Amino acid sequence: MLGTGFLSSTLRRSLLRPNASATASRYFSASSATIDLKGSFMTHELETAPSEEVEITKDELWSMFELMYTMRRMEITCDNEYKARNIRGFCHLYDGQEAVATGIQYAFDYEDKWITSYRCHCVALARGSSVGSIVGELFGVSNGHTQAKGGSMHMYSKEKGFYGGQGIVGAQVPVGAGLAFAQKYKAELEGRPNQMNVAIACYGDGAANQGQIWESANMAALWKLPIIFCIENNRYGMGTSIDRHSSISEYYKMGNHIPGLRVDGMNVLAVKEAMRFAKEFTGSGNGPLYVEADTYRYHGHSMSDPGTTYRNRDEINLMRSTKDPLGIVKEMLVDCEFATEDEIKQKEKEIRKHVQSEVLQAKESPRPDPAKDLMTHVYATSLEAGAESEYPEHIRMPNYEKSYFASGKMD
Repeated sequence: MLGTGFLSSTLRRSLLRPNASATASRYFSASSATIDLKGSFMTHELETAPSEEVEITKDELWSMFELMYTMRRMEITCDNEYKARNIRGFCHLYDGQEAVATGIQYAFDYEDKWITSYRCHCVALARGSSVGSIVGELFGVSNGHTQAKGGSMHMYSKEKGFYGGQGIVGAQVPVGAGLAFAQKYKAELEGRPNQMNVAIACYGDGAANQGQIWESANMAALWKLPIIFCIENNRYGMGTSIDRHSSISEYYKMGNHIPGLRVDGMNVLAVKEAMRFAKEFTGSGNGPLYVEADTYRYHGHSMSDPGTTYRNRDEINLMRSTKDPLGIVKEMLVDCEFATEDEIKQKEKEIRKHVQSEVLQAKESPRPDPAKDLMTHVYATSLEAGAESEYPEHIRMPNYEKSYFASGKMD
């Protein structure tokens, strides 16, 4: 077993906390199990807390595993394709944090609004997109998630309550407060002021000390907006550890008088229960809630960051071997007798094949046609919903001779 001397004090404390998993299950049958989550939660200014015992069905746990493993394989594939130069530009991967997005998804419905940072591939997948459309967006093909106009950082699906990744650090949080305001307004119009759908704004520990976040939290507290401020604490703001970039490492207490909750972000069942509690709390008219998901990213901040200059491989390997979110779910499946190790390996094989198939199809998809697609969704013929797009009279290109003129010729 590796020692912990090379770890930051905050990371060491996390590893020493109990790791609730299937080994703590108290009761199980062929179709369901009761899981003990003791040690998974810490609260601030709350009179109640998430349950430390949750029941999970075989089908739901299998479904969670399938989604999380698909996330993992998709992100590993993106890493490989980026290194092969089939993906260019910014690319921020989510492997290691899969339990957070999956737990939120299984606690929410599509009427709840979700906005996050630029590390958004797996949130898009959780909200119903396909591997092919996400990877296709990174390849820049016309049937990508946002028709090759958003790239890695700007995926979006209003139909599924997903308001995208934001390219500016922390900029999604004020927008999330606006989504919560809309939820409150709608609920009051419909005569259900204490039965609101909620909004969640996810951001990293590196953004947590920004002024715009506190301004949003202050407004949300004054107006009792149904918003969850979710800090995905993956330990490093870009390449700076939380011990060095923040005067407070207990992010769930950052709201001062605003209640807070810390959850083991590597355990998908703990995240689901925390988000169930958070949704009920905020949606019942109690105002905002800070939730800190204690997690870890395996890759660097982005593909331009090797992730080993400010931490060493021993630390990464220790997290993989002791706290891996997929390892925890696989342990649950086996210990609850929902699956054998061979069945899990077979499912992993099927998912790897599916991801590879989706990637190959994306590679064969057509590129956008500049003459047709360049100005769609920019200028509209009217303000009516679904109005057609139109080109301006003139588009000035860097090389003036290649500029576009509606008349077909230069002035």
